[in-house]
Amino acid sequence: MITLDGVMQAPGGPEEDESGKFQYGGWTAPYGDESSGEVFQRLMKSTDLLLGRKTFDIWEGYWPEHEDFWPGINDVNKYVLSSTRNQSDWNNSVFLHSLADIKALKESKGPDLQVWGSSKLIQLLLKNDLVDELWLFMYPLTLGEGKKLFKDGPIPAAFKLTESVVTSDGVIMANYKRAGEVETGTVGPA
Repeated sequence: MITLDGVMQAPGGPEEDESGKFQYGGWTAPYGDESSGEVFQRLMKSTDLLLGRKTFDIWEGYWPEHEDFWPGINDVNKYVLSSTRNQSDWNNSVFLHSLADIKALKESKGPDLQVWGSSKLIQLLLKNDLVDELWLFMYPLTLGEGKKLFKDGPIPAAFKLTESVVTSDGVIMANYKRAGEVETGTVGPA
């Protein structure tokens, strides 16, 4: 979930992430219709998750008590990149400590991994060419401040649009799959 200017901080509520004195928490709340609900339900299927530590801290305090909204969230593996944590009481939480751990996990057999939130983790994955697919939910607003998806610059990479939904509220939900290297050329007649 991102704004037109790339902010992804605290989409779900005012107290979700107030770091940096962020004052727009809950900016996705006014948006939502049947088509967005269908996409979210499909993406919230049982699949393993790769999360940054801050996102994990937020989710660990919320999802164990709200599984009715995301069935299976407590049963899937939750892999967490953290330099400060090693354990959790939340079922199936596994802590990773390095980029090498993430690479080994990605190369292992098992279900696909989804990353939700986790701005610093996503930036690390993009910089190291570890993103095969992006689901971007672009909301029709700008916030100017907050944690941004492409803050530290990913590597140059091409993606192909494979699916898109535009909601009645103007939210663009787009799926992009990795499509090799960036190609350049000249626009117009030669």
